[in-house]
Amino acid sequence: MSIFDEIIWDPKAIEQESLRQIADYVRDLDLSPGEKAVVSRIIHTSGDPALAAQVCFHPRAVAAGAAAFKAGVHIYTDVSMLEAGINRRRLARYGGQVHCAVHSPDVVAEAKARGITRSAVAIERFGRQLQGQVVAIGNAPTALFTLLRMIQEGLRPALVVGMPVGFVGAAQSKDLLMQTDVPYITIPGTRGGSPLAAATINALLYLD
Repeated sequence: MSIFDEIIWDPKAIEQESLRQIADYVRDLDLSPGEKAVVSRIIHTSGDPALAAQVCFHPRAVAAGAAAFKAGVHIYTDVSMLEAGINRRRLARYGGQVHCAVHSPDVVAEAKARGITRSAVAIERFGRQLQGQVVAIGNAPTALFTLLRMIQEGLRPALVVGMPVGFVGAAQSKDLLMQTDVPYITIPGTRGGSPLAAATINALLYLD
């Protein structure tokens, strides 16, 4: 028997076996079932069990996110990679859509003129549209800083999935997010990224 005879080829079986193994990493965490579902999907997407104990949840985050989706809210993202990773079909069942303006010609032109990132301008331009909606940041700390300034000015999203990645501003933006009273899910420090933010959103979409 060769190694190829031992490989699991069926995609559903692969996912089931992956989640079975991941369950060992989340079983003893002091988290709610919904929070464990989110963490499991993050581990599944990253292949990194070390993330199990690093995801931080606002106490109302999972309930607020699940309720928001079922009420038909929209999702606003900072980059197209995150937009592409979200399960649009599942979201559409509740009446929601995904929005990303980072490639809008007006956003591109304004970002160049101001010397700031397109993601920051895109979030800024969404403005009051973000009230009561879900905002997912998977790449740009500048987008999260922009959103946080808007929150300080009175904006209240239903949920913020704040997972910008990198060494310039990512950790600081997430630290500031965790000081707000807006429901959030984040990973402190330099780690993050669009795949993990998308995994978080999709886990919430599949909660019963």
